[in-house]
Amino acid sequence: MSMPIWLRAPVNAITALNRWIFHATVWLMAVVVPVMIYEVIARYVFNAPTVWGMELAVLLFGPYFLLGGPHLLHLRGHVALDVARQRLSAAWQRRLDLLNFPVIVLFCAILLYYSVPSAWNAFSYRETSFSAWNPPIWPVKAAVPLALALMLLQALAEFVRTLYGQAAATADHAQEAHP
Repeated sequence: MSMPIWLRAPVNAITALNRWIFHATVWLMAVVVPVMIYEVIARYVFNAPTVWGMELAVLLFGPYFLLGGPHLLHLRGHVALDVARQRLSAAWQRRLDLLNFPVIVLFCAILLYYSVPSAWNAFSYRETSFSAWNPPIWPVKAAVPLALALMLLQALAEFVRTLYGQAAATADHAQEAHP
């Protein structure tokens, strides 16, 4: 059964948005790696550690990790029980997916419910880390509900794809591996 066009457009838009965010967040490592190299050299060669290096790396790695997750879900890149799953027929794998994606949606919805007030309070109070460097951390806290909302939407998109028997992740993954 083919997915209706009115459903295909938002499903593909969600995946395209998550793909774009994934590719954008990869560049956070272009900041983290030089900062960590600088920190290591400053600390161990010149005995002059920075007050900001490690904290900046941690603050950037959080959004990198969180915002990459929704696209990784699309690519089927998350940890799974592949050894057990491979022994199942395609029909049973599909049934598991049709059960798994709603569980992911529910889990994300619960976490979203609790993370939005925390992020909002951090934003309202312009929360900082209270370290010697004292950077704002509300943007990092805002990344949590954003990533959860994107993961929830991607899980819904993958549920719809599975429901209509479309294996878009495999084709997309092959396209990304060999552009």
